[in-house]
Amino acid sequence: MHVVLDVSRFLACGRRRAPSGIDRVEAAYAARWLAEPESAVTFCARAPWGGYAALPRGLVADFAAALQAGWATGDSAAARRARFIGRLGLARVALGRGKGRLDAALARQRRSLFLLVSHRLMEQPGPIAAIREAGAAFIPLVHDLIPATHPEYARPGVAMQHLRRLATVAALADGVIVNSAATAASLRPHLVRPRAVPPVAVAPLGIAPPSATPPAARRTHPYFVVLGTIEPRKNHLLLLHLWRDFAAKWGPAAPHLVIVGRRGWENENVLDLLERCTLLRGLVEELGTRPDPEVASLVAGSRALLFPSFAEGYGLPLAEALAAGAPAICSDLPALREVGGEVPEYLDPLDGAGWRRSILDYAAPDSRARAAQLARLRAWSPPSWDDHFASVDGLLDAVARRHAGATVPRRPDAADVREPERLPAEPVAAR
Repeated sequence: MHVVLDVSRFLACGRRRAPSGIDRVEAAYAARWLAEPESAVTFCARAPWGGYAALPRGLVADFAAALQAGWATGDSAAARRARFIGRLGLARVALGRGKGRLDAALARQRRSLFLLVSHRLMEQPGPIAAIREAGAAFIPLVHDLIPATHPEYARPGVAMQHLRRLATVAALADGVIVNSAATAASLRPHLVRPRAVPPVAVAPLGIAPPSATPPAARRTHPYFVVLGTIEPRKNHLLLLHLWRDFAAKWGPAAPHLVIVGRRGWENENVLDLLERCTLLRGLVEELGTRPDPEVASLVAGSRALLFPSFAEGYGLPLAEALAAGAPAICSDLPALREVGGEVPEYLDPLDGAGWRRSILDYAAPDSRARAAQLARLRAWSPPSWDDHFASVDGLLDAVARRHAGATVPRRPDAADVREPERLPAEPVAAR
């Protein structure tokens, strides 16, 4: 079994000071296959001219090491080195170097498996179909269907782009990896096709064990933490309105809110509150992105993680918070219940009064609800990458065995990817 791993998007991660959820997944996959013998894997990237080309294993290893050093410590020198290596790798691919080596690897192996573990350029099926025609089975990782199921939270054009990605998965995938049963359930209606539906492996994402447990952050006021990109789906607006009310009632005596994450898209109301609401000054702190140890320390010292999201495919911040020993108050979503089990406090993301009660309860030093959750947390085990890859390896082995026994031409090709139906120009409720 020979793996061809697409690291196109991964090589661009050096531009970010801290990793997103998909960044962490790509880093874990790169580390997993860098630990395998050289003969077991070929790393590749998509070129501007459309096709794929192989990358030197040493380049990917050097990039991954520099990237992890930058993420773990905030070391600017490591971050600069990661950016330089990533640009070098993508430049090699753009020049066509490595194309022949990838073609040779595909021709040499009877059981090649092409893994695409980000959504990058999946809406363009031609190069993926070419890899399949060269003899490799295609196995994507689908992180979520949120742009398709909740287009109101996506940037313009992203919903149709994601539907095209799903059409590529339906037409070309020989197996599919998903991060949760909730994602699998959302994906299933999109896998309708004339040939057999591909096997789907549910493999929850792992939490990397910290190299050293950072001490909990010490602050003079009780505080809560919210993690993730500031975007409408994450429902920061609910929290900021609650904190505005807390500020009006209790002033400096109110609990604090620490927001960790970069600013995303279509956040005019949220940014107005952050930048112009004088009542929130001193109570709400926007930190942007921070190195992993600092985030873990902040979460560990908090009264709870707040996670009022409207939709999630997995919920990595919840897993990270529980792994850090922090309680969580989060939305009652199927994906989050898969991660947290019976531990967190679950609330409807529209239940403002419920969120208010729980936040004020957890802020109290003698909170019985918080103590009860900490007791439940002792029985919770963090998801591991070993378990994730055990599920993935089972799928890869099944696909490889079936692929090796195939004697018919590998179809369909890119021409068989059906264009998804167009979304309405505006939400039906607005008409």
